[in-house]
Amino acid sequence: MSQTYVFARNAPDAEYDRSLAWAALLLATCGLVMVYSSSIATAEASRYTGYNAAWYLARHGVFLSIALAAAIGVFLVPVRFWQSVAPWAFLGALALLVAVLIPGLGREVNGARRWLDLPFVGIQPSELMKLAVVLYAADYTVRKHAVMKSFKRGLLPMLGVMLLVSWLLLREPDFGALVVIAVTAFCMLFLGGMNGRHFLALVGMLAAGFALLVVSSPYRMQRIFGFMDPWSDPFGKGYQLSHALIAFGRGEWLGVGLGASVEKLHYLPEAHTDFLLAVVAEELGFAGVALVIGLFVWIVSRAFAIGRQACLRDRHFAALAAQGIGVWIGFQALINMGVNMGLLPTKGLTLPLMSYGGSGLLVNFVALAILLRIDWENRQLARGLHA
Repeated sequence: MSQTYVFARNAPDAEYDRSLAWAALLLATCGLVMVYSSSIATAEASRYTGYNAAWYLARHGVFLSIALAAAIGVFLVPVRFWQSVAPWAFLGALALLVAVLIPGLGREVNGARRWLDLPFVGIQPSELMKLAVVLYAADYTVRKHAVMKSFKRGLLPMLGVMLLVSWLLLREPDFGALVVIAVTAFCMLFLGGMNGRHFLALVGMLAAGFALLVVSSPYRMQRIFGFMDPWSDPFGKGYQLSHALIAFGRGEWLGVGLGASVEKLHYLPEAHTDFLLAVVAEELGFAGVALVIGLFVWIVSRAFAIGRQACLRDRHFAALAAQGIGVWIGFQALINMGVNMGLLPTKGLTLPLMSYGGSGLLVNFVALAILLRIDWENRQLARGLHA
């Protein structure tokens, strides 16, 4: 096969998964509308925004435009390029995780140092690490396929790398990102052929580790207790969740109407980021939430279907990358929805493709562009063409 890269310029509509693209665009469009709706009161009352009601809308619109432009560019890049740069992308993301902890480079917000202050833009390295881990785990599994069932040669090196990443994330701290990254990485190792007993042992170790992290942190313990009974302290540790549940209750079947939320009027904290789904529930009701859930289910199911098609064509890196993207986006969406609905403790994770935030939106669209490229190459190979 020629090593010349084949780009996807002028590809006919039938040659990529339009349903996947439209599902992502619909979620992003809905997110843009809901970010504006949920942030109006906050923006109007803030000196930081210049009391401009459309401040978050304008910034999110810019973020979305950049993300779409980046996605188009990434779609033109062959999948084997991502395999070749996967280790370097991971090292770059790791360096950014270190940089964010350096005073003067990292910016602290609400007690967490998660953002790098660069000219005109802030970057959240943990978001970049999510994509980097997917690419690195896919490349690692393909390279180590012959020894994946060996604990010493297959699992242990990856476990050591993930412990380093976990330590850096806990220094920020960003426990939510740690959970998503760890689960995504080890699910990919399992999909790539990890020994079943090693996987079960690893699940037990992760569960024990997460439990220890919770027990050793009074802050996390408060979140757990607040999640179990938010009404016991509705003005303290249960404040966010109690107001999210009120928003869900007010929405009923069809919602109170777009823009008519009461909870976003300085009652529900982080309404345009972590708790965006609660505002969707209040304004658009069960119907709006069901639509959001349905679109995420479709994206995840298509990611696994695309990965399966790549596997049938012996494109193992592409297959694992596609399924890893599905696990990552699906798991993060599941956690965010569970937190909003009171089914999981508060984690500080945004809703992919919808919540306000430039780094997350950019990385999500780049990941989906890689997924669409994998599907495009699958279809090219099915037609007997080189990809």
